[in-house]
Amino acid sequence: MKILFDQCVPHPLRPYLKDHDVFTSKILGWGRLKNGELLSRAEREGFDCLLTADQNLKYQQNLTGRKIAIFVVSDTDWKKVKQRAFDIVSALALVQPGSYTEFLI
Repeated sequence: MKILFDQCVPHPLRPYLKDHDVFTSKILGWGRLKNGELLSRAEREGFDCLLTADQNLKYQQNLTGRKIAIFVVSDTDWKKVKQRAFDIVSALALVQPGSYTEFLI
């Protein structure tokens, strides 16, 4: 799966996703894109999933008809995320195109 890490996601999570192609919005030069622009760009570039901690995304964007799966982690504290890293990996494996998933840390 091709996964886009939003800026707010702890980067130490990346090695846990070694079976996936993981890119960060910053590395791609997309750090200044707003959520709607970021989602559209990610879809055009063939990303399967946006991994974010932006819990307001579903209220700020119309997600109807989106192809990209959106996976929201509820916390950005690496110590907490690390404790659930393998659970996050397992849950990510289940996302479907266009789905919206909130993962509570």
